[in-house]
Amino acid sequence: ISLENIMDYNIIEIIEKKIRKEELTKEEIEFFVRNYTQGIIPDYQAASLITAIMINGMTIDETYFLTSSMINSGKRITFIKEVLDKHSTGGVGDKVTIALIPILASMGYSVLKMSRKRTSVILGRNS
Repeated sequence: ISLENIMDYNIIEIIEKKIRKEELTKEEIEFFVRNYTQGIIPDYQAASLITAIMINGMTIDETYFLTSSMINSGKRITFIKEVLDKHSTGGVGDKVTIALIPILASMGYSVLKMSRKRTSVILGRNS
């Protein structure tokens, strides 16, 4: 754990700033994502910040900075060819996925299927 990660910002001050409906900076958001993913910021503090965000919202810039920080926080997979994604929340009303994926695959596309576990249960798989 790097001391510079811990010392550049204070998560409690960031949480309080969002509670006051103030806009977070790119650096504050990057600090949060970096230190949360490294296990430095505990879950209860992350939950407090997320609650403040849910109550008070985010600006377009904050949303962009959070999304960018999350994308850059982990490993990336590089694909040799273009890959499509069909995301589903796994709701009972999802009637598109079961037909769309085989159609796209038959056309030669590689398709990632992102879903919650419930869809796997509906389709008879236990994964």
